Amino acid sequence: MRRVVDRGIAPFVVDRRVLALAGARMADGIGNSFLIIVIPLYVSSGIVSGTAFGLGESMITGLILSLFGFLNSSFQPLTGRQSDRRGRRKPFILVGLAGLATTNVAYVFAETYVSLLVIRGLQGISVAFIIPASIALVNELAATGNRGGNMGVYNTFRLIGFGAGPAVAGAVVSLGPYVLPGSVHVSGFDAAFYIAAITATTSYVLVTVLVSDADSTAANAGADLSIPILDRSGTNLLDPVFTLGVASFFMATSIALFSTIQPQVNVRLEQGATWFGLQFAAFIIAQVALQTPIGWACDRYGRRPFIVAGMTLLIPTTLVQGFLFSSVLMFVARLFQGVAAAMVFAPSLALAGDLASEGESGSKLSVLTMAFGYGIAAGPLSSGALVRFGFEVPFVFGTVLAAFGTILVYTQVEETLETTASVPVVGSD
Repeated sequence: MRRVVDRGIAPFVVDRRVLALAGARMADGIGNSFLIIVIPLYVSSGIVSGTAFGLGESMITGLILSLFGFLNSSFQPLTGRQSDRRGRRKPFILVGLAGLATTNVAYVFAETYVSLLVIRGLQGISVAFIIPASIALVNELAATGNRGGNMGVYNTFRLIGFGAGPAVAGAVVSLGPYVLPGSVHVSGFDAAFYIAAITATTSYVLVTVLVSDADSTAANAGADLSIPILDRSGTNLLDPVFTLGVASFFMATSIALFSTIQPQVNVRLEQGATWFGLQFAAFIIAQVALQTPIGWACDRYGRRPFIVAGMTLLIPTTLVQGFLFSSVLMFVARLFQGVAAAMVFAPSLALAGDLASEGESGSKLSVLTMAFGYGIAAGPLSSGALVRFGFEVPFVFGTVLAAFGTILVYTQVEETLETTASVPVVGSD
């Protein structure tokens, strides 16, 4: 029994600061993902008033939610570069978490569309302080031989938090109001906002107490921290980090096509909201299950094989979604699409981390996280615009992007590990 337990926890044996940071990101991920469910309900509740800029309820809700992603992605290169210049990660993470906690409380007092836009925008900027510094810190706490595993552990915990929040957010709102000691009444919405603030505060405390900057982190104030587009070594046409950023954008766009066309999916598959929720969750389930083992595997077998295989698998798993009529098969397709993304994400971060010189982790890795964020925002917009031409059209579009991404990583990205084991093949000795 002891041996089974040891083998179960072995993949999660990393630097305690990585584990603490992963736990902290899981905590704030729960609260932040709460808002994906709560904000649309809050807007439609009748509590919010004021000018909506001539937009309908669904459009203003989409604007509030998308503003977060746009500002988050736009500010990441700036915060990543500043983190590199100062040679500090922890202060940037704490600034972002403090901003999240404060703005979560501010929702309690927000009763106009403008105030919701301002608060959600500030949250996007706050998270832009957290993501590049966190990824850079994980990169610096890891060595070349375990960088993929560390990235996998970090992403696993983060995704658990992101998946857990929406699962309970609706129930927290619907079960309100709550009566607290002293006959204090708290509405379901206020309870959700307070929970989000508590999770961000918990994350702040964890980082303050358990996380410290890596000893190897050095300020890089005088260096050129720009990201080149062309390969300066002359080996390939495009810079490998830039190439991975483009591929990450294509991948994120392809996987996010599904989220905004729920009515069309449900009508085509003759299913209800429960099935759609399961299909949406299938992607996250695969990510949570595979990020850590794939991360460790890419430390042994190399980064590039997993990235190329994942982008290749993304092609059929995206295309088939446009031609299915079965709820079960759609669940399977989304599950394998999650497998494809898991094969790309941690190895890509590890490869970019391998290429980052001392004091460049924030700038280099923010390219990937920024691109992924833009893709998550572009996917729903693309499918919303294309679905009127036919149900399959958004998925064909995503397939074309996945194919281009596969070609890019196959031709422009080289392996960064000097020695790798042979990838095992089924049926081989």
